[in-house]
Amino acid sequence: MTLALQPRWRALVFLLMAVLLSGCAVLRGPSAGKKLDPFENWNRKVFSFNEALDENILKPVATGYSEIVPQPIRKSVDNFFSNVGDGWSAINLFLQGRFKTGIQQTMRFAVNTTLGLGGLLDIGSEVGLERTTEDLGKTFGRWGFGTGAYIVWPLFGPSSVRDSLAMPWDRTASPALAFNDGRSKVSIYVLQTVNARSNFLRAGEMLDGIALDKYTFIRDAYLTRRGSISHDDDDFEVLTPASAASAASAAETPAVAPAPAASAASAAKL
Repeated sequence: MTLALQPRWRALVFLLMAVLLSGCAVLRGPSAGKKLDPFENWNRKVFSFNEALDENILKPVATGYSEIVPQPIRKSVDNFFSNVGDGWSAINLFLQGRFKTGIQQTMRFAVNTTLGLGGLLDIGSEVGLERTTEDLGKTFGRWGFGTGAYIVWPLFGPSSVRDSLAMPWDRTASPALAFNDGRSKVSIYVLQTVNARSNFLRAGEMLDGIALDKYTFIRDAYLTRRGSISHDDDDFEVLTPASAASAASAAETPAVAPAPAASAASAAKL
């Protein structure tokens, strides 16, 4: 069965790569707005769906989670998922040819995994090993691929042609990979999503109050951040396509939500 499906998967990958290349050839370069949003009518419908899903399900659950679970425990959960992301960031730094920063990020991951009880404690920051967050979408950008058209995915929120191609690999950077049981995997992803969304409750409310057109605000912020790649290693910004609070972080500070979440504050990574 597995062998029979392989040609189909290869065909799908080739198709996605063709779309990526064509999209990047036409829409390459750091720009934002309607020029990079040819699917705006469809994107707005998906955005509205994600907003409704967030407002009615994800946000209430995240609010309850933040009220019931003590802050130190939530912080430890945050550290744990972020540490897994640090390992994936280290891989991407090496793929980008940024070996010095990659070694530092690897050291951070090793220190937090061993001395930090599997990442529950952020020992790395305390000893001066700062986090440098990277993902495969930004690695593709480093390799010369343009951002491509803006896309809003159900549940996952803001993305682009380039980041959509990288999304399957970026999403696998999760502790859920350690489990073979489907129920355990789902539980990990749910916790990751709810925890990420709870981090942006206040920022999401701020965004609701300041954005006249929330869709446009999130789109332009996402494309601006994902489209401008600095070649200065110290300023090379990277954010992953996630949606839980994907816009909230544009209102506050750049952050990365390690898991998919519906897009109520749809910018966990702006």
